[in-house]
Amino acid sequence: MVILKRLSKFGTLGLTTVYTVGHIFIAMACTFVITGAPLNLAAADAIIEPVINGFWFAFLHKAWGKYIIVS
Repeated sequence: MVILKRLSKFGTLGLTTVYTVGHIFIAMACTFVITGAPLNLAAADAIIEPVINGFWFAFLHKAWGKYIIVS
């Protein structure tokens, strides 16, 4: 929990980092289990795709905060 509290100080960057790391592990496990691909190929797929999604999430999070008014 200490790590999450420290990352929370970084706002969007901290949230994006936690999301991306979690996504990498989830994607690797899914690719490995569903396709039966070797672990090294599952890891490569799991790293490339979530990193791209991480950039998308950071953009979305910034845009959401800027254009969506929550009352």
